[in-house]
Amino acid sequence: MRIEKDSMGEVQVPDDAYYGASTQRAVDNFPISDLRFARRMIEALGLIKGSAAVTNLGLGILTEEEAEAIGRAAEEVIEGVHDDQFVVDIFQTGSGTSSNMNANEVIANRATELLGGERGEKLVHPNDHVNASQSSNDVIPTAIHIAVVATLREATIPSLERLAAALEAKAIEFDPIVKSGRTHLMDATPVRLGQEFAGYAAQVRKGIERIEATLPGLEELALGGTAVGTGINAPEGFAGDTIARMAEKTGYGFREARDHFEAQGAKDAAVFASGALKTVATALFKIANDIRWLGSGPRTAIGELALPATQPGSSIMPGKVNPVMAESVMQVVAQVIGNDAAVAWSNANGNFELNVMMPVLAHNLLESAELIGAVCDAFREKCIEGIEANEERATELLSKNIIIITALAPKVGYDKAAAIAKQAFATGKGVKEVALEMEVLPEDELDRALDLYSMTEGGIAG
Repeated sequence: MRIEKDSMGEVQVPDDAYYGASTQRAVDNFPISDLRFARRMIEALGLIKGSAAVTNLGLGILTEEEAEAIGRAAEEVIEGVHDDQFVVDIFQTGSGTSSNMNANEVIANRATELLGGERGEKLVHPNDHVNASQSSNDVIPTAIHIAVVATLREATIPSLERLAAALEAKAIEFDPIVKSGRTHLMDATPVRLGQEFAGYAAQVRKGIERIEATLPGLEELALGGTAVGTGINAPEGFAGDTIARMAEKTGYGFREARDHFEAQGAKDAAVFASGALKTVATALFKIANDIRWLGSGPRTAIGELALPATQPGSSIMPGKVNPVMAESVMQVVAQVIGNDAAVAWSNANGNFELNVMMPVLAHNLLESAELIGAVCDAFREKCIEGIEANEERATELLSKNIIIITALAPKVGYDKAAAIAKQAFATGKGVKEVALEMEVLPEDELDRALDLYSMTEGGIAG
């Protein structure tokens, strides 16, 4: 162990740790869980600190040597070299001060090494140098937004794009197959299997649009507000220059918040993003649940789809195969819905000039974005792309569907059509057979009206 000091006194820190006294106090104070900030959050902290160092050099706050050392150390943080040094629990101080100091200390000690000093010597100081012109209160909300934007743009949206494309390909492949539609879980008028899959693809595409609508708000950054939003101790131009540098490095449209009091006291943009993710998640649930039902059986249920077999389904029933990929999606959705509740409640706890539940908000929002991205790729690769249609089964079930009588209603009236349907159901006969017996229309006209494919194209059949 080595001795490090902070404003409260001396603290023993492991010799091999780049973090210092403040981080060690947080480790001791918050032994709550094994949850830590996500990789992208650590990367965002490194981006902020390195970019701020360059700005502070230009403002005369740092020397060239200090700024260069901080920049090199921050770049190592961005690259993930020091991930094991970010040791503070998610359930910590509500401002995230402990994690901001964790970053400050890791970068300061590494920069001190780069200048020829030893860890703890503070040739580069965590507060005076690495945290110059900043506060935890504007750094952590800034890092949250940067991390979420990166996750949505690099993980969530691309995986949804790939899923939508796979569903669209299946929609084309399955378009000729006519099957029973179902509403209220009951038989309804015919649809094409391709139409169902096109609907799924459209859900995903609209979900992407909803997520993209959250990005402008997330690209507003709180940096520059420092402690309470007034910008105390941040020189004029610091925020604008630093944010411009981060925007250039990432290629994303980051800009300074229009109102720093809103940016630090509230996390409305994060709640909006979480809500969009929840909306997408519920769409994914609908899609996955439909697909597992359409593949149910394979002999004693619907069975219109054959899902890829990925693993044995039972420890006791030989030969059983389950729709496990769909079930994985459904469980992710449950997690995302719970995460959204945590994000919303965290945002509600903005007290005066600061939100005091930012770490747990960040954790849940980033987890939702990452989970959706990961499960969409797995679902696409191991289920959607390998789905096959069971046209024979679809045709068999459709042949028993009495609700095709709907196509006759415009020609014979609702009451007569209902009587035909009831007779068909009672006798087990087909709709056409009963309609011929009741002599409601000539056979050729019946054939045109009861053409199953034309029922899927809208208008009045025949």
